[in-house]
Amino acid sequence: MAADYLVSSLQPLAIDGAAPCSKAAFLALCSDQLGERHARAIEGVMDGAAPTPENETRCASAWRDLDAQLRNAVAAERARARGADPSKWRRHAEGCSLYWAGRVQAAFQEKDPARRDRMLDLVRWDAAGELTPPASPLSAAAAYTYGIRLSIVLRRQALSAEAGNSTFDALTAAAKLEL
Repeated sequence: MAADYLVSSLQPLAIDGAAPCSKAAFLALCSDQLGERHARAIEGVMDGAAPTPENETRCASAWRDLDAQLRNAVAAERARARGADPSKWRRHAEGCSLYWAGRVQAAFQEKDPARRDRMLDLVRWDAAGELTPPASPLSAAAAYTYGIRLSIVLRRQALSAEAGNSTFDALTAAAKLEL
């Protein structure tokens, strides 16, 4: 019942929108409503942390496998573009979904890096939705989906022209000092 309350009380997310809460606030809600074990597991999937006994649940394991498939597809596309062997960058994955590999491959057809990045985020966004069973939209699994999507929104929100220009200025200033 606590999962129902938590999921139904969460504000909607939009991939290019503002995050309705911070990661810490979301994890505090998860801890209060789902318990510490689920909160640690959700934090682990949000951070891309390796599985441990403290952060492993069925949903976390399912996401890690799906995430590994997505990362393998990205590595394969990057290696293909460079004429390299992708096996060096492959991660172990139990599943093998051609659907997700095809979506990643389609994203790499985009020449604009910013658009490609957004398309890859959309693939991850949609893949996170696979964790929530259609018959149980208010289950704890939906909190995992929300956490992954919130991490995507927070990462995209941190991207800005100002931040990019600031990084560029810092790098060029450092290069000028070396000359």
